[in-house]
Amino acid sequence: MTVLVTGAAGFIGMHVALALLTRGEHVIGIDNYTPYYTPALKRARVAELEAQAGGRFMMIDVDFGDADALDDALKSSDFDRIVHLGAQPGVRYSLENPRAYVHSNLVGHLNIVELARHRGVGHLVYASSSSVYGLREEMPFRVEDRADTPISLYAATKRADELISESYAHLFRIPQTGLRFFTVYGPWGRPDMALWKFTEAVLEGWPIDVYNHGDMRRDFTYIDDIVAGVIASLDHPPGDDGALKAGGFKTPHRLYNIGNNAPEPLMQLIDEIEKACGCKAELNLLPMQDGDVYETYADIDAIAGDLGYAPTTPISVGVPRFVDWYRKHWKGLS
Repeated sequence: MTVLVTGAAGFIGMHVALALLTRGEHVIGIDNYTPYYTPALKRARVAELEAQAGGRFMMIDVDFGDADALDDALKSSDFDRIVHLGAQPGVRYSLENPRAYVHSNLVGHLNIVELARHRGVGHLVYASSSSVYGLREEMPFRVEDRADTPISLYAATKRADELISESYAHLFRIPQTGLRFFTVYGPWGRPDMALWKFTEAVLEGWPIDVYNHGDMRRDFTYIDDIVAGVIASLDHPPGDDGALKAGGFKTPHRLYNIGNNAPEPLMQLIDEIEKACGCKAELNLLPMQDGDVYETYADIDAIAGDLGYAPTTPISVGVPRFVDWYRKHWKGLS
């Protein structure tokens, strides 16, 4: 079996590709190494994949937002399933460069769904986001909740992706699973995320910007737990049986939250970073940023009931693992 993984040079994409390779799958990865953060990190991830692939991994440099380029790049490649993890990430950056989100997250998603349609793939698993829930006061977030009040363009594109996929599931019966990720962290993570920025600042003795004066809560989810949910979803496509699926659909399309089901105060994250680094953080307390939400909290009953998903990694374990990776691997390369 061969799986196409988009965003394979990205954080989650690299780990999913590695998990697939580890269990003996063949993987075709695509990415176009956008400079949203340093492409050196993306190329280092790909080098890690190639070192462990045993000849079962092929990487293609292509922009999946360009339909003609995508079709040309994959015209001689066969694959059975798609894990679509490539996107323009970042809530705050969507305020600065909105067209990048339309290109990658809307046009790009459509191109991948069209690819799945014309290639007749057995299952398309794609990345959504907890951002689709917007400023909800009811906790935890359930996949059955309304998600029509996004407070950032990034969130709006991810909700639009879900609706595009539902229309294709209805019209063309393409089996699809959308995964709403909750604050993913771990080794090989993204430099724009709080854990990376805070760790770098603490080790360098720089002040760290802490929004809403530290009064925020996030459902921090370790990368291994995310990958377990992605793989379980991929292995169990939704049936075209007319039954009601998670997310409220009767097509072969469903939505799942993937989170740790345990929101943590932001200051607790900082405390774990301080302990792992062995030094104190200098805090620059700031008001809430536009596009941010106070709390995220994943109700994972749907994916737990359907697939047995059960996260196992608290931040007291995951944060030291990241700090150890950062010190040993990335700090010396950056």
